[in-house]
Amino acid sequence: MTTDLLQVTMFTLAVALTATVLLLLPGTWLAWLFARREFPGKALLETMVSLPLVMPPVATGLIILWMFGIRGPLGGLGLNIFFTWKAVVLAMAVMGLPLLVRTARPGFEQVPRRYELMAASLGASPRRVFWTITLPLAKRSLIAGGLLAFSRALGEFGATVVVAGSIPGRTLTLPVAIYAATETGQDARAAAMLAISVTMAFGAVWISNRLVYAAPEPH
Repeated sequence: MTTDLLQVTMFTLAVALTATVLLLLPGTWLAWLFARREFPGKALLETMVSLPLVMPPVATGLIILWMFGIRGPLGGLGLNIFFTWKAVVLAMAVMGLPLLVRTARPGFEQVPRRYELMAASLGASPRRVFWTITLPLAKRSLIAGGLLAFSRALGEFGATVVVAGSIPGRTLTLPVAIYAATETGQDARAAAMLAISVTMAFGAVWISNRLVYAAPEPH
C-alpha cells in the first residue's frame, strides 16, 4: 500500500470512528425515546431523523451548509467547519445517525419491563435503572447500530463533497478518492481503494448482522 493510499485510508477510518463516537449519545437517547415514550410530534421527529436514509446525500449536504452557514440558524455559533475534517465528521454523523437509531430501537423495545419495574420497586432511580438494566440488555442492538453507522460513514460521499470538498491531506476520504481516481483514469488506484472500502464495510456489516440476527441471550 502506497503512502498516500495509506494516508487516505487512515484518515477515513479516523473521521468515521469519530463520527460514530459522537452520534452514540444522541442516537442512543433517540432510540430509547422512540421505543419507550409517547409525546406530541413523535411521528414528525421520527421522520426527520430518518430523512437522510431516503434523501439524496447531496441534498443533505446542502441542508448542513444552510444550517451552519453564515446566515443559517446555527451560523452564529462561529464554528467555521466547512472544508475541514470537522465537516467530514459532521456529514458522516448526520448520514449514520438514522441507521443507529433504527437498529438500536428494537433492542430497547425488547427489554422486559418487569426487570426495570423490579429494580425501581427496590429503590433504584430511573437513571440507575437505565444504566444497570435497560442499556446492558439492549447493548447488542446498540453495538450493531453503531457498526452500521460506522460502515455508512466509511461509504459517505455526497454530503461530504458538498460540505468538505476533496482536499488531499485535509478532507479526502476513500469514497471521494475512488471517484477522483475513476474520473482521471487511474483504474488501478481506484480498484485498490475499492478493495479496501469493500473489506472494511463487509466486516462492519457482517459483525452487525451477527449481533442482530444471532440467537438472543435468554432473559
